[in-house]
Amino acid sequence: MAGSVKRPARDPTKAAIMYEIPSRQKDEPVNNSLKAAGFTFLITLLIAGCGTDRPRSITLASWGGSYGHAVNEGVNIPFTDITGTGIDVLDYNGGLAQIRAQVQIRNIHWDVVDLEMADAIRGCDEGILEPIDVSLLPPGPDGTPAIDDFVDGTITKCGIGNVYYSTVYAYSEETVSGMKPTTIADFFDLETFPGRRGMRRVPQVNLEWALIADGVPFHQVYATLDTPEGKDRAFKKLETIKDAVVWWEAGAQPPQMLADGEVIMSTSFNGRIFNAQILENQPFVIVWDGQMLDVGQIGIVAGTPRLKEALEYIAYATSAEALSQIGRRISYSPVRESGMSLVTTHVVAGVDMEPHLPASPANMQRVLYYDAS
Repeated sequence: MAGSVKRPARDPTKAAIMYEIPSRQKDEPVNNSLKAAGFTFLITLLIAGCGTDRPRSITLASWGGSYGHAVNEGVNIPFTDITGTGIDVLDYNGGLAQIRAQVQIRNIHWDVVDLEMADAIRGCDEGILEPIDVSLLPPGPDGTPAIDDFVDGTITKCGIGNVYYSTVYAYSEETVSGMKPTTIADFFDLETFPGRRGMRRVPQVNLEWALIADGVPFHQVYATLDTPEGKDRAFKKLETIKDAVVWWEAGAQPPQMLADGEVIMSTSFNGRIFNAQILENQPFVIVWDGQMLDVGQIGIVAGTPRLKEALEYIAYATSAEALSQIGRRISYSPVRESGMSLVTTHVVAGVDMEPHLPASPANMQRVLYYDAS
């Protein structure tokens, strides 16, 4: 596929253990000398590009909300402290339309963008995202080159992976009494669990889950969806709940809809539900069955006049330490092997993060890997 690194066949056994701590107990301190070694490379890279004409800021388009707070505290503020380059952050809901428009009229006012994998690949194919040289990225704390430190399949030609996240569905203990939903099929079962459902206004996840609920085995979902008959089957299943659906677009909406009782279940990004559970004491329960595991990517808008600064930001933001700082603030984990062991406890609540991460073994019993192609 143009614009992407070849993605190897998935090994569910390997994926299920990718969040395990590889070389030390979670409560042991990080080897500061190793951490410093990795950042020596990074600081050298950043300082080398510093000049008196450095812009005061670059613009980052990101997802906002609890994820945005995690990135701001764990990445943006430290980056500005080191380089002097400010980060102007604006929220968006994904997609390529705004990026495409800026490139077409040659008026670039976004520099760096958080992307879903499919958009990173599509945007690269269209030429609206800049190719990124992986050799510019810092090594892991132990000196492992970046290309070997990132998990296979998390880097594309124009996008660098940052975190694993998952689409799940959740419910509130306050609105679901008696029997509790535990499967994707339960999400579509209006007879046993009457009430409205929240769903994101996009095709992905909804079509796949409709097929799973209709009895398609996980390993056959995308092959089925790749046929006209499979698409018809998915839409037919969706039609069984269409009158009960409340559509959402921004990631902050599902927790609010659940808290308000507007819906009794909603699809959501797992990190949004985690933050509502841990920081707001909401009685939400995540159903991990059928969770769709995906990789977030970070890319650069083609033609930005602030390319040097954007590359510096990505080098910093995708370092093992920076990614682990995101993972200690929201339940998304680094896609760098060396960063996984740095995610220990939540910086505010102090809870162990591993049980809340999508690829923790306990949450990986029935997982669907998102196929960006």
